[in-house]
Amino acid sequence: MNRKIVSLILCFLIPAPLLFSQPATESASGYAIGISKMVSHPALDSIEQGIMDYLNGTNMKFSFDLQNCNAEISTAIAIAQKFKSDNKDLVIGIATPPAQALAQVITDKPVVFGAITDPLAAGLVLNYDKTEDTNIAGISDLNPLKLQLETYFRIVKPKTLGMIYTSSEANGVAQMELAKTICADNNVTFVGAAVSNSSEVKMAAQSIAGRVDAMYVAIDNTVVSAIPSVSEVCMKAGIPLFNTDTTSSDGIDFLMSWGFNYYTVGVETGKVVERILKGEKPRDIGAVFFDDPAQFELWFNLDTAKKLNISIPEDLLASAKVLVQNGKKTVRE
Repeated sequence: MNRKIVSLILCFLIPAPLLFSQPATESASGYAIGISKMVSHPALDSIEQGIMDYLNGTNMKFSFDLQNCNAEISTAIAIAQKFKSDNKDLVIGIATPPAQALAQVITDKPVVFGAITDPLAAGLVLNYDKTEDTNIAGISDLNPLKLQLETYFRIVKPKTLGMIYTSSEANGVAQMELAKTICADNNVTFVGAAVSNSSEVKMAAQSIAGRVDAMYVAIDNTVVSAIPSVSEVCMKAGIPLFNTDTTSSDGIDFLMSWGFNYYTVGVETGKVVERILKGEKPRDIGAVFFDDPAQFELWFNLDTAKKLNISIPEDLLASAKVLVQNGKKTVRE
């Protein structure tokens, strides 16, 4: 993804006087909703489904126009222009580039974002104080990164940590910088590998696998879309993998996965849409963060732990939502 294009998008995101007024009135055929997502992978697909399921369960009617920009900025802008031409009542961007494109192009209708780790760094909000006049609101999927990584360090005791991140996505860079700081605070050497698209992920993993004791994958859609290849490289190298996207952890050889159930992120995004369509102003909603520990899920793959001869402390096993053992996934209530 081209940095210049992303920078250009962000320039347009500094709010000019907005034309946004009241939410649309529901027509006989219902509200026309446009949804643009970054790529198709389990987490983003789950968000999309959660949005639609929640809204279809309300007493309002909806028609959904589902679009996928396949990680192409130019396509994301074209989708936004299509939604504007189609006069959608409200549009939703799932992940950062689609949300940025929608915010650039559409200023007279509500724009809702879903799964934006750092809305401020992405240029979607100017502050978290809800003081700006804006047509934009939504859900952040910011994880408790310090707690997550320090828990991972407690289990695997690494001297070096590898991380693959997307250099052209604001969320990816922000999480990389935070992970680097956390590593320094814990006397762990950080080794990063930057990618620009999903086809580069496996090669990036291979380039650092021999130099690290453990691998970490943050909420980075480009990397997560190729997570099976990262898992494959890690197992061949005999190093553990911590994947923060639980939705994509099914069927891969992760050691630990700790993050959101992304269907829930979709449901919460749907609730923001409902609030706006019922008359609440986006500026009064702003960026919504998850702060309930029950909204996060901790997974362990005991088969991977056995292969790598890693012991997981009993207190962590007791708090896990999901355990994988002998190829069987057990979900605890």
